[in-house]
Amino acid sequence: MAFASDTRGKLDDAQAQIARLRDQVEALMKDRVTPAVSDFAGRAESAVHSASGVARDQAQYVSGRVKDQPLMAILIAAAVGWIVGRVMR
Repeated sequence: MAFASDTRGKLDDAQAQIARLRDQVEALMKDRVTPAVSDFAGRAESAVHSASGVARDQAQYVSGRVKDQPLMAILIAAAVGWIVGRVMR
């Protein structure tokens, strides 16, 4: 009988320790991990927005150059196509 009550006491102690650890992990997640992930997501969104703006600006620049010099654009496109064709053989 004493063995059963001793075992029960150890089991209750272990369960209490697990509950405390669970509470500590949840507190750490709330205090440290969640804000860090949120901050990272905000920075990533900003970087994507910035990169899309740069890509849009570059596309407009190239489009303007093609409109200004269409013959040069055709020659460059043909040269690039020929080089890619030679490499792909």
